Amino acid sequence: MRPSAELAALGAAVAGAVDTASAAGRTPIILIDGPSGAGKSSLADRLLAEWPAAGRPRLVRMDDLYPGWDGLDAGSEAVGRDLLEPLRADGTGSWQRWDWTEGRPAGRAMVSGCEPLVVEGCGSLSRRNAAVADLTVWLQADDALRKARAIARDGAAFAAEWDRWQEQFDRFVAREHPLALAALVLDVTAVDLVDPSRGTTVES
Repeated sequence: MRPSAELAALGAAVAGAVDTASAAGRTPIILIDGPSGAGKSSLADRLLAEWPAAGRPRLVRMDDLYPGWDGLDAGSEAVGRDLLEPLRADGTGSWQRWDWTEGRPAGRAMVSGCEPLVVEGCGSLSRRNAAVADLTVWLQADDALRKARAIARDGAAFAAEWDRWQEQFDRFVAREHPLALAALVLDVTAVDLVDPSRGTTVES
């Protein structure tokens, strides 16, 4: 499959950011943000499956660390405080897993070393987090398509929480202005985000 212009632009930007960070002796950090259903998880899967740069990338999904449906801001703050800033400062960071079934913390994951790190999810691209990132990416897509994707993925659970989550995201956007922080803005409404390793599309 010939990559789209959007995927080609992402690959070039990632390769450049990783090369620059590695040459400077720091862990490359890539943030991918955007509204629910825009395709963040799918794009991250595709990116790792066709990694365009040196190193073996690690992936952290914000969905795995939000402390519940009201936890967007808490997750955004925690990923910067506990993972990104310590990783940049001394090469070791961590993040707190969240058990959505039990509604409680589920252990801490450690991240260390200089291999590239990709963080995807709503709230990842705050001003604080952007300050320690090597590449910041913002995804956008048609609003009706986004909601259909998100509910198809998560079903009735997300359908019931859509407005609650969107209100938090709108406040985050108004406060942090993530679009202005993005070095690369991609509209993926018409982009095929199939993960070649599985042959299926996994929307975010």
